[in-house]
Amino acid sequence: MSLHQQILNDAKEAMLKRDEIKSLVLKGVKATFMNELIGKNDAKKTELTDEEALTIIRRLVKQRKDSIEQFTKGNRKDLADEEAKELTILETYLPKMMSESEIIKLAKAKKTELGISDKAKAGILMSSLMKDLKGKADGTLVKKVVDNLLS
Repeated sequence: MSLHQQILNDAKEAMLKRDEIKSLVLKGVKATFMNELIGKNDAKKTELTDEEALTIIRRLVKQRKDSIEQFTKGNRKDLADEEAKELTILETYLPKMMSESEIIKLAKAKKTELGISDKAKAGILMSSLMKDLKGKADGTLVKKVVDNLLS
């Protein structure tokens, strides 16, 4: 079953179970999917690919994280908590992210492969790693690993 179809089914199930938060979040995801399909202007296409769906979900996750940060800075714990609940629901649809130790191992190998020895070429290492780890690792964590490795 495609991710798009899974979200449609989960949204229906959440409505039947009267899970308001999950239902609301998945309705938003469905609406974003529909907007994306309409924007593609392809009348034959009725469903997003898993890669397209994941891209949208990652964007929604990033929005929630930014909102949590802003609400926390603004001393609005109630709103930050709501966003955190929505974030938890969205993250269940993302693939498991790599751990820091796995990223360190790959970063060391890539550093050796590219022959990078100084911090001036951190951007090259970061760019190369992000191409390999797209969707598998958090960019912030990769940047931290690269900075630690080259310092």
